[in-house]
Amino acid sequence: MIPSAFATLPLNHSMLQNLTSLGYNEMTPIQAHSLPLILAGADVIAQAKTGSGKTAAFGIGLLSRLAATSFSVQGLVLCPTRELADQVGKELRRLARFTDNIKILTLCGGVPFGPQISSLEHGAHIVVGTPGRILDHLRRGTLNLKSLRMLVLDEADRMLDMGFQEDLGAIVAAAPNNRQTLLFSATYPDSVAAMSATVQRQPVTVKVEALHDSRQIRQLLFLVESRERLAAVARILGHYRPESTLVFCNTKKDCQSVADALTARGFSALAIHGDLEQNERDQVLARFANKSISTLVATDVAARGIDIKELTAVINYELTRNPEVHIHRIGRTGRAGEPGLALSLATAAESRRVAAIEDYLGSIIVRADLETLSMPSSAALEAPMVTLCIDGGRKNKVRPGDILGALTGEAGIAGSEVGKINVFDFHTYVAIRRDSARLALTRLSANKIKGRFYKIRKFC
Repeated sequence: MIPSAFATLPLNHSMLQNLTSLGYNEMTPIQAHSLPLILAGADVIAQAKTGSGKTAAFGIGLLSRLAATSFSVQGLVLCPTRELADQVGKELRRLARFTDNIKILTLCGGVPFGPQISSLEHGAHIVVGTPGRILDHLRRGTLNLKSLRMLVLDEADRMLDMGFQEDLGAIVAAAPNNRQTLLFSATYPDSVAAMSATVQRQPVTVKVEALHDSRQIRQLLFLVESRERLAAVARILGHYRPESTLVFCNTKKDCQSVADALTARGFSALAIHGDLEQNERDQVLARFANKSISTLVATDVAARGIDIKELTAVINYELTRNPEVHIHRIGRTGRAGEPGLALSLATAAESRRVAAIEDYLGSIIVRADLETLSMPSSAALEAPMVTLCIDGGRKNKVRPGDILGALTGEAGIAGSEVGKINVFDFHTYVAIRRDSARLALTRLSANKIKGRFYKIRKFC
């Protein structure tokens, strides 16, 4: 059993006193598993959700490694949004209360550079900030990382979702090779694993099962007539009202026709299949990933490479002939400890497919009756986000931080209202909460982004 008392760790007396005063009597699971490794100087990958005590985990480790007499930046914490950076900065200051002369500085977009530059000139031990603003300071020469001892990537999966990969790479390149690197992420998709391989040295992975329930997928099978499939999908969506649904069809023709029919019924739906041009595919995937489209209809081939966390439901418009493919389809829901729905339609003629899948699963799929599903007075599902398309991208030197700064600065939009930011060569797609979309569109259209005006349009 892993000890849970902070006193079991090699922490100085003032830190232990402060933790007691803050009411930190026992370590949370993520702290108990990661702190000994962090204090020992290891690179760590920690899967931890908000509220798990992750900030204290890396904060205690970071403060314990500082040389207080040296006013140089020894710790850097990167966060996806200004709100999270502010929150982390406040928590680090609380943890540092009993440690003399520790200066913690928060650097985020949406505020003037002048005061930040002045603060940096007076020295700081720890900098917390968003990737775009940190990179701007590095390029201006106002931030120096030559003394950096520890780099923390907080909510790494979200930073990658928001398109900060290139900025992160540039920041890491400016840091010493002998630093300690901690990567905290709620999920561990391939993108995070790939980033870890480039920024960490022999990292130790910490995953606390108590905070991340095993996959929970509820499977139901609806027996229908062939002509009833489309109406069945609409009824299922109207009853369960999933925020994010992937509908599988076996052919490109069905894929497009199902999406079109759902749209005609008032649902927020798009199709993805092999006939789409690359830019169309990019747009569709961006809009589905950022939750401005609730339902994506896809073929198995087209769905390859789609990595959408928090996918509420999977609907099999038709059963696949291959039981392994069925497992792959339904495995896209119920991730990151969240419950998932896997709902399949089958006709009497598909009984052999049903039997093959159940044999492969080693269990019977529960049968359900469409007639038992209620239909709300308004069947349509309104996606929670809206996508803004900006006619500028990598070739125009537009970066996610520029967009985030413009939104949270000149546009006056809270960082919590901003979703994924996808930057392509000549276009950028940014998700905005539906209630803030009109304001964001108006303000962005009226203000410059990185020194120039861009055409901006809204996808509903």
